[in-house]
Amino acid sequence: MATLNYQELIPNNVDLGGNRQLQRALEHWQPRFISWWKELGPERYQGADVYLRTATSVDIKGWATYGYVKMPEYRWGIFLAEQEPDRRIGFGDFYGQPVWQQVPADFRSVLRRLIVTQGDTEPASVEQQRLLGLTAPSLYDLRNLFQVNVEEGRHLWAMVYLLHAHFGRDGREEAEELLARHSGDADKPRILGTFNEPISDWLSFFMFTYFTDRDGKYQLKSLAESAFDPLARSCRFMLTEEAYHMHVGENGIGRIVRRTLEVMKEIGSEDPDAVRRAGAIDLATIQRYVNFWFSSSLDLFGSEQSSNAATSFANGIKGRPDEATFDDHLAIDKVWEIDAPDGAGGIRLDAVPLRNAMNEVTRRAFIADCETGFVRWNRLIEKAGYQARLSLPSGRFRRAIGVWANQPVAPDGAIIPREAWEARKAGWLPSEADGAFIRSLMRQVVEPGKVAGWIAPPGRGVDHLPADYEYVKFH
Repeated sequence: MATLNYQELIPNNVDLGGNRQLQRALEHWQPRFISWWKELGPERYQGADVYLRTATSVDIKGWATYGYVKMPEYRWGIFLAEQEPDRRIGFGDFYGQPVWQQVPADFRSVLRRLIVTQGDTEPASVEQQRLLGLTAPSLYDLRNLFQVNVEEGRHLWAMVYLLHAHFGRDGREEAEELLARHSGDADKPRILGTFNEPISDWLSFFMFTYFTDRDGKYQLKSLAESAFDPLARSCRFMLTEEAYHMHVGENGIGRIVRRTLEVMKEIGSEDPDAVRRAGAIDLATIQRYVNFWFSSSLDLFGSEQSSNAATSFANGIKGRPDEATFDDHLAIDKVWEIDAPDGAGGIRLDAVPLRNAMNEVTRRAFIADCETGFVRWNRLIEKAGYQARLSLPSGRFRRAIGVWANQPVAPDGAIIPREAWEARKAGWLPSEADGAFIRSLMRQVVEPGKVAGWIAPPGRGVDHLPADYEYVKFH
């Protein structure tokens, strides 16, 4: 097997070239990764030249370069954010002590599980999206899909590096398993349920990048507070790339809304069937997709009350996003109010120890952040002169985990009779007919400057280039 040139093929700031043991581990893993990418990465586009961003350093003034590259030749680098001198643990029982550069024996298992779970989501996303290029609405969107894909691949490399560098044989075995599980596989599915959902259309892709990648943002922000410094530094740098993934979602949904409003004005009707006949996606269908993907993402945070979350906080393993903004970093004597069904069709408030409510603290920050896009989209609708609005459903709606699991809750948060929920869910969630209609619109458009009729053109391009630039070159 040829020795890898680490600075050429794997740009890094972790001295890969100086660690022979790590080199041997990656020499074994890297060809398997490439085989996985070619088999389960973007379908039919392995030979295309794609205008992509590649991370080359951690310098905030210029951490990435742009240029054409064939995706199997992409330079999946390994970067940790710059080390903070004398960084101290920022929360929990070890507050104020020096952070850990090596894995403490007592926390080896829980840290490995967190890294594996985070790492498992990265290739899962690529697998979920592998066929989307065949129905891309424009070259701009095709390029953005591939940018998201290669960066999810780089985030996998970041977690695999941690497993190889800090967890010995167990870590190497876990790294192999990250390529053995596959999204939606009946025998070896991905760890988290949302990452086994099929993404067969671009409306779902934009919802996924808006909601589910935003969940990823908050998981990374929590891990970026970790007392295990290599994990914290890895996640801080990953957040730099994750921001673009969420932009792809927000921009994509906004362009769909804009095109829908144009069609509504052209045909002089808000009727969903009329909008569909004109080749656009009606606002009611967009709302149903919002309801589905938002509620799916909520469960990724776990139960409202969690002893595991309390223990991880106490031990300095996983903190709250932006921990420095909180006044109390010990969270010992405080409580957090959590709403729960009272068993009689009503809702009660339970005061639980704050440490046990850390999942809910993070979930609520995520929900507030999700609202930002709705302000922009609803402004478009209002300016167009329509009364309809898009909105987030309640955090209680369609939950499968926690105190609200399997409760018949309407999108406005009210508990309703189960028969009423079953009767009305077709108006709240995408139906088979909705999916069939959306898929009927999915026709590939790859001529530079052209865009599919169900989505508005992008307002600007990538890297200061025009929106109609030839971002993908076929051979």
